[in-house]
Amino acid sequence: MKIGVFDSGIGGLTVLHEVLKVLPAEDYLFYADTQHVPYGEKPKDEVRQYIFDAVDYLAAQHIKALVIACNTATSIAVNDLRQRYDFPILGIEPAVKPAVQNSMIKHKKVLVLATTLTLREEKFQNLVRSIDTADIVESLALPGLVQLAEKRQFAEAEVQSYLQQALAGLDLNQYGTIVLGCTHFPYFREHLHHFFPEEVDIIDGGEGTARNLYRILQQRSQIGEGTGQISYVESGQIIHDPERLNNYDQLLLRLSASSIL
Repeated sequence: MKIGVFDSGIGGLTVLHEVLKVLPAEDYLFYADTQHVPYGEKPKDEVRQYIFDAVDYLAAQHIKALVIACNTATSIAVNDLRQRYDFPILGIEPAVKPAVQNSMIKHKKVLVLATTLTLREEKFQNLVRSIDTADIVESLALPGLVQLAEKRQFAEAEVQSYLQQALAGLDLNQYGTIVLGCTHFPYFREHLHHFFPEEVDIIDGGEGTARNLYRILQQRSQIGEGTGQISYVESGQIIHDPERLNNYDQLLLRLSASSIL
C-alpha cells in the first residue's frame, strides 16, 4: 500500500523529500492540486472543498497513510479529515514551538512566514497563543513565493527582488529564528539567508512530520512495504508524460542539492 502526500502544488515535495530520508522503502502517491493552486489567498470554504475532493481521490487508491503536506490545508481541514477516514492522517504546521525555544535562548524574536490564510486561521492563532508567552512571535504573509515556486522561477534576480520589497518594513536584526510556514518556502531557503544575519536559524516542519510518520507506521508494523516508487497526480489526473514526470524528479533533486550545501 502506498503513502499519500497531498499539497496544493509542488510545495509538498519539500515534505516528501524529508519523508524519503526516513522511509525510503515505501511507495508514494503525490497529489498536487495544480488546477487550484494557490490555496493561501482563496476563500476558506472553497479551499475546503478542494481538499476533500483530493483526499477522496487518494482514499480511493487504498493508501495506508496520508501526509497533508500543506500548512493551509492542515489548518483548515485536518481535524475533519481525521473524523472522515480511518487511515492515519498527518498534518504539518508552522514550527513555532522549537522556534520560540531557540529564540528565547538568543533573546531574539521569531518571524513566521506563511500564506495569508494560514496566518489568519484560528488553528495558527491558537498555536501561537499557547506557546508565545513572551510575546516574541511575529508573522508575515509571502504569497508571492508560492507563485514563484509554481512557475519554477528560482532565479536569484526574481526572488531577491520580491523578498527585498516584502521584507523592507522589518528590522531583520531583531529575529533569531525564521519559521517557513508554507511548504513552498524551503525552495527559497538560501535566498532568505541572504537577507537575515548569518546567525539566524531558518526552520520548517517537514523533518518533524517525517519523523512522526515513521513512528506511526512503526507502531502499525507497516514500514518497508514498497520499493521507493513515486507516482504523481495533478488534480485527479495521474501523470504519465515523461517530461512532466521528469519535472517533478528534478524538483526533488533540487531539494537534495540544496540540503547538502
